[in-house]
Amino acid sequence: MQEPEITEELIAAHGLSPDEYQRLLGIIGREPTFTELGIFSAMWNEHCSYKSSKKWLRTLPTEGPQVICGPGENAGIVDVGDGQCVVFKMESHNHPSYIEPYQGAATGVGGILRDVFTMGARPIAAMNSLSFGAIDHPKTKQLVSGVVGGVGGYGNCFGVPMIGGEVRFHPAYNGNCLVNAFAAGLADTDKIFYSAASGVGMPVVYLGAKTGRDGVGGATMASAEFDDTIEEKRPTVQVGDPFTEKRLMEATLELMATGAVISIQDMGAAGLTCSAVEMGDKGGLGVRLNLEDVPVREENMTAYEMMLSESQERMLMVLNPALESEAKAVFEKWDLDFAIVGETIAEDRFLIMHNNSVMADLPLKALSGNAPEYDRPWVETPAPAPLGDVPEVDPIDGLRALISSPNYAAKQWVYEQYDTQVMADTLRAPGLGAGIVRIHGTQKSLAFTSDVTPRYVMANPVEGGKQAVAEAYRNLCAVGATPLATTDNLNFGNPEKPEIMGQLVGAIKGIGAAVAALDMPIVSGNVSLYNETDGQGILPTPTIGAVGLIAQPGDLIDGAAQTGHVALLVGETKGHMGQSALLAELFNQQQGDAPRINLGAEKRHGDFIRANHALIHAVTDLADGGLALAAFEMAEAGGVGVSLDASDTATLFGEDQARYLIACDFDCAEALMLAAAAANVPIATVGHFSGDQVTFGAACAPLSELSDIFRTAFAAAVA
Repeated sequence: MQEPEITEELIAAHGLSPDEYQRLLGIIGREPTFTELGIFSAMWNEHCSYKSSKKWLRTLPTEGPQVICGPGENAGIVDVGDGQCVVFKMESHNHPSYIEPYQGAATGVGGILRDVFTMGARPIAAMNSLSFGAIDHPKTKQLVSGVVGGVGGYGNCFGVPMIGGEVRFHPAYNGNCLVNAFAAGLADTDKIFYSAASGVGMPVVYLGAKTGRDGVGGATMASAEFDDTIEEKRPTVQVGDPFTEKRLMEATLELMATGAVISIQDMGAAGLTCSAVEMGDKGGLGVRLNLEDVPVREENMTAYEMMLSESQERMLMVLNPALESEAKAVFEKWDLDFAIVGETIAEDRFLIMHNNSVMADLPLKALSGNAPEYDRPWVETPAPAPLGDVPEVDPIDGLRALISSPNYAAKQWVYEQYDTQVMADTLRAPGLGAGIVRIHGTQKSLAFTSDVTPRYVMANPVEGGKQAVAEAYRNLCAVGATPLATTDNLNFGNPEKPEIMGQLVGAIKGIGAAVAALDMPIVSGNVSLYNETDGQGILPTPTIGAVGLIAQPGDLIDGAAQTGHVALLVGETKGHMGQSALLAELFNQQQGDAPRINLGAEKRHGDFIRANHALIHAVTDLADGGLALAAFEMAEAGGVGVSLDASDTATLFGEDQARYLIACDFDCAEALMLAAAAANVPIATVGHFSGDQVTFGAACAPLSELSDIFRTAFAAAVA
């Protein structure tokens, strides 16, 4: 087949700037072949090289006594004691999910699960953070239906519980939804597998499903803005098969037990190219591939297509040749492909052969180590104008505005489509804060949460970045879990615009300060840039996924508010209304500054909650909607009325941070007051739980009426 001529148009279509192409020419000293151009395009795009964000990602705290493996591998690893560790990561599948919602979301779930079991961990929990456009936008309902269907369809068939997440709506996502997928698995600390190749002349083995043309150029597409050619990008979306993935996981874990695996890597973005280059680069070796040996499901596939296909359910490994027959038997048993497609070599070369022809011959190190790295110009986000006076509202009307919005209504329409109980270790399903999964056969449990408030980040990237971490920390503390570590999914617009780059820089600064102060290092993550359509960027959305440990069953805080319980508020209330949910939902305004985050207070108050868990019957952190929404949700979950003393808008709906609402009996309330005084933690009685009404000051409404709104509004909005 005649290879196309390398033209300026072809170079631009591969996402390479003129300067980057000149850099490429300087490295190889000649014009590239078409396959080589594709390989450089895949390895140097934003999605694989992090060329706009590397400089800033290096500033994030990634170490701690609990950290076994930080960023740079398929997933991060944190010690949970007793020779066990939790392996976890969050990644985006935004562009594919907008183009083809079901398959885009499904393959996002599949990819993140492979990242986890590639390291030798059996997945035990998944979450997702979803951001859609305005609920009345013509595309939103189709996207919600497709994405939720794809997440559930893949996760349910694979057999992993979905135990948490978020769903939000905002016009800024009209042309570019966000699908951030999280997965966590459990492994023994002495049975972790890494991706660095070792040993010269070792067989490079292709594992799993066959290679097709789906997803060719997917990584490059994910590193570009959308425009009116969006429909032409549909072939770049991969197609997933969860049943094949389930077999691949079982075969991979069984294979690892044989001792045959020297190194192993998931074939994710940029497929065979990225997995082979990363394995060679980390091991300081070259790689030779013979593409005629790659299992394919379509006829006449070119070297270019095979190297850039993102067909799903595939892995690449370096094999101990003495155990080849044992390894092959495992994959044949699971009816999966096992093919030796190349070998490691001593030279710094990435040599691609196809039917005895050289299709690519490149210096391997240059593909990753010499990828462009930019210090993009950035400007600080200007301080927002001060918020004027917020009019007083009837507190029940304010609450109704929140709970009838799809942003704050109960999300059971979403999570009832997910299997939350598979594996029978889920202690707390979605809908009540952090999800909790028991570590089977032990006294321990793990808590998981995903958090970010994009409108805070838009107004003030530094404080918004801090707040995302602080809210994740509070969600873990509120179930009695000791926060361990975090993963981040940094979703932003075009980094070539200084104001967008400024959002990214500010958010990373805030995240870095918060994870350091709260002892929750970043151990893995993903950056998703160019989330723009026709020049309109999304809200900056740096999603934080966090994991915490509940060492003993008695440490778990998992009760519900009951009749006679006192309502105690931990933390200071100043009535911060800037960028509040009430402003957004009732007044359709996004004004004022984000709330300031006092990281010392966050740490102190979280420590206080965990230290006094035995006195606390139920607790929730305060975030969007402030005291009013937290009190209602707590009452609704317990099926009991609540009465708050406050009636003013700022006290009820202000979004000051570092706050928790506690429900407990009178004796425990007195003991908590004494403990708080000793720990220098502000605490006050703000009301009580009883009856069947929701009462704020003099305003009240039946709990049953409000509960009905809360439970039905989401389905009514998206149906």
